Amino acid sequence: MAIEDSSSLSNSIIPEGIENHDQNVLQKHVMFFDRNKDGIIYPSETFQGFRAIGCGYLLSTVAAIFINVGLSGKTRPGKSFSLRFPIEVKNIHMAKHGSDSGVYDTQGRFVPSKFEEIFAKHAKTYPNALTSDELKEFLKSNRERKDYAGWLAGFTEWKILYILCKDDHGLLKKDIIRAAYDGSLFERMAKEKESKKKAEVVGTEMLRCDGWEHKKHRDGTQTMHGVGGHE
Repeated sequence: MAIEDSSSLSNSIIPEGIENHDQNVLQKHVMFFDRNKDGIIYPSETFQGFRAIGCGYLLSTVAAIFINVGLSGKTRPGKSFSLRFPIEVKNIHMAKHGSDSGVYDTQGRFVPSKFEEIFAKHAKTYPNALTSDELKEFLKSNRERKDYAGWLAGFTEWKILYILCKDDHGLLKKDIIRAAYDGSLFERMAKEKESKKKAEVVGTEMLRCDGWEHKKHRDGTQTMHGVGGHE
């Protein structure tokens, strides 16, 4: 019988209550922004990713600068400073900020008990969703003393998630938050945006075929003009 190397054996032992995958969950969370799938995320890719999920130019630009400048050095230990501010996906767990929920462990693995704890402690109105006030209370409870960078990082990422994904009643639902942690939410949002864009194009073409021209203005208003004699 072959005897396993002790180091490989210890690496295969995963603490109870932690999900283990070949590609850890924190890596999956950020992989959407690695647009060319080369394991490196540049600011331009972060910008493209935010645009793909429906964020405006200003928010996408600020997010790209904030994220890449803040995380690049942490994910490139032992390497020289780069003005291109690349983020190495394989080392993303090294950039895990403080004052967080603990849903990701230090290796970037998902901890189900910590995820459930969010709702057990803070979802007081509805068991499977957070209101705006409950989200604020959750973020406040995560704060570590004088960890201002962690406070800012936590507030920013959760505020963006709330703005983009709250429902018509102002609730951030549990399944949405879970999907955000493993990154599947971003893929879903991008597909929904693309489908909506295609539907608008098809609708415009149909109007043109029927003798109408549809125009969408910068202020969000839409008008239709008759062509070929239509008024």
